[in-house]
Amino acid sequence: MAEKAKGKMEQAKGKAKETIGKVSGNDRMKTEGKIDQAKGKAQEAAGKADQSVRGVGDSLRGRRHGT
Repeated sequence: MAEKAKGKMEQAKGKAKETIGKVSGNDRMKTEGKIDQAKGKAQEAAGKADQSVRGVGDSLRGRRHGT
């Protein structure tokens, strides 16, 4: 769950940077914001995948133990 939250925060940070870059005419900051958003999306996806794998593992363990 922590990776998903970190990813959301990174996306928010990126969106803020992109907006400030657009308003101020700073293309570098705007680009950095887009990069941060992409990193955040990847981090969030990794967190979701990890959570899914853990869920499958928990399910398999439960079946082996007869629960």
